[in-house]
Amino acid sequence: MLTFIPTPIGNPQDITIRAMKLFEKAELFLCEDTRETKKLLKLLEERFAMKYPDADFISFNEHNGQERLEAYGEMLSDKNVVYVSDAGMPVISDPGQILVEYCQENGVEYDVLPGPSAVTTAYAASGFSEGKFLFYAFLPHKGKERAAALAEAMDNGFNTVLYESPHRLEKLLEEIVAADENRELFLAKELSKKYQRYYRGSAKELNEKLKNETIRGEWVVVISAKKSSEKSLSFSEVLSLDLPPKPKAKLLSMLSGRSVKEWYQELINT
Repeated sequence: MLTFIPTPIGNPQDITIRAMKLFEKAELFLCEDTRETKKLLKLLEERFAMKYPDADFISFNEHNGQERLEAYGEMLSDKNVVYVSDAGMPVISDPGQILVEYCQENGVEYDVLPGPSAVTTAYAASGFSEGKFLFYAFLPHKGKERAAALAEAMDNGFNTVLYESPHRLEKLLEEIVAADENRELFLAKELSKKYQRYYRGSAKELNEKLKNETIRGEWVVVISAKKSSEKSLSFSEVLSLDLPPKPKAKLLSMLSGRSVKEWYQELINT
């Protein structure tokens, strides 16, 4: 069978006994990066006396996933196979998703172990009292797609969790300040690692604070829900409005990354 095994997001002591036992028995490792997986296994062997597995190691990522399934798919039912991402919970914002789909479509037995996740760790640390939140992973890098995704993340009515790389964090903060400088944020840097840091405050405050610091490591950003008494229409509500195609297309364009022309054509063709 295939087992999805979470790996520590920073501190190797966060590995579970169950995960190490499955590592020892594994015959085939599917890895987001084989070098990172072998480094982790060697560390577990040295620090926690885990037996280093006698197994094959195959890279499995968003670029070669389908090709790997064609070559190794049949082995998923015949061998003890594990899938690991570089850090954290497999499948969540991770190429392992296509493995889950393959198992479901082909009747392959699989299991997912519970374990470390930057999403839930950061949200628990944020102190935001609402139990509900949305996870948006990484935003598009640029253009209309990024602007539309960020607008949706900020105005969806829920606390929202994002991932961000160090070289784009400053840009993200500036974008949030431009949209709503008073929006409360929580930032978590390098979770569970030596240089872990938490920051909480308004977008304006944190943007100014971090301009004086060197931004390194991986970040999780929690955006508080918009507090407003104003009623705003959702995407689905706009679609259902009884309006002529032209004004409806303009509204839909404002809520998405698609042009007025594209929406107009779609509306008149439906």
